[in-house]
Amino acid sequence: MSELATSPEEAAPEGGFRARHALLKRLADVVSLPASRINAFERAVTGDLLVEMLRLASPTDRRRVAARLAPLADLPNALTRMLLRDDPDIAGLLIEQCASLSDADLVACARDATPAHRFLMASRRALTEVVTETLLSFGESHVIEAVLRNTTARLSQTAIEGVVSLSRHEPQLCGPVLRRPELRPSGAYVMFWWCGPEDRRTILQRFAVSREVMQEVSEDVFAMAAAENWQDPVSRKALQFIERRQRNRAAIARSPYGGLEEAVMAAAERGLNRAVATEIAYLSGIKPVTGAKILGDPGGEPLAILCKATGLGKADLTNLWRSMRRPETGTDGATHPAWERVKITYDMLAVDRAQTVLRYWNWSLSSALTPALLRAIRDGEEEGLDAFSAPERAAMLALAENFGR
Repeated sequence: MSELATSPEEAAPEGGFRARHALLKRLADVVSLPASRINAFERAVTGDLLVEMLRLASPTDRRRVAARLAPLADLPNALTRMLLRDDPDIAGLLIEQCASLSDADLVACARDATPAHRFLMASRRALTEVVTETLLSFGESHVIEAVLRNTTARLSQTAIEGVVSLSRHEPQLCGPVLRRPELRPSGAYVMFWWCGPEDRRTILQRFAVSREVMQEVSEDVFAMAAAENWQDPVSRKALQFIERRQRNRAAIARSPYGGLEEAVMAAAERGLNRAVATEIAYLSGIKPVTGAKILGDPGGEPLAILCKATGLGKADLTNLWRSMRRPETGTDGATHPAWERVKITYDMLAVDRAQTVLRYWNWSLSSALTPALLRAIRDGEEEGLDAFSAPERAAMLALAENFGR
């Protein structure tokens, strides 16, 4: 039987002209012929004719042709463009099944078609960085979430940073982006400030990394920097991040409290005011702006990180919690959920890993705060994030609610 012979389907079309229905199928069959039977020019001309017919064909006929062509390894470009811009249930056959679609085809479809097309495309297998960046650029939450949940898709660092920024106002994106392999600790640490309890736990379990290797390779560099009297600000800043000691010995020598534990005890007895909070920050080896962000966090988990990183015990954690007038028990007499989370966070973290998180926060929330960055935060210039470094971008995102208008 000939490949182009009349089929029972041709003989009994659902409606319209029988000849049109038959010709559409025959032309689709011609386009589908292997390269041994038809050359590229013949395929292209047949495709052009098929496009002209499909413009006036019924949705049923267009869907039938799309289903016939979806498995092909070589589709005429004009035919591809037309079907990809058709109704979503027709275009979806190619979007989901046609492996021969190029990045250019998909990007053009994403730009020219509808949110429904982009949502279908978000679940397509093996999306490249070029395509996912285009899909994310529209800012459509349901499309972005679908891309993030697509484990076969690849995302660029620029795209991931954009999603991290967007998750501040779209909390449903936090969970999916935290599961992406492209996400780096810097992005996770800044997301911590607006994530919910479960996502915060995920961040600490997955991204609170050790600095042990950095400490091993730079052990002799500390002596070199000390011999130079710590005059190089570049190496000094990096070594401050790497070193094992967290507390500020110079601040301890100047402190009226004699040490961090005494300052925490004073806060528990008299309440936490700005002066005591500032002193606790300095004694902990962080800047006041970082300390204020930690002490003002409604969830409380950053408090556990501060205590673990600085070597404070559970009694000190309790004192600091009480100094902030936070509840320890609920109305039913059971441990308050927030306080329970804080204690669990304290127990789950090793000192070195807690220090990594705390020092990144301090690095990004204080050291990066230049006058230009403060102006950008106040003016809400988040679209200009690319002009800033990683810690500056983190500071812009984390402090927007504190310094913004």
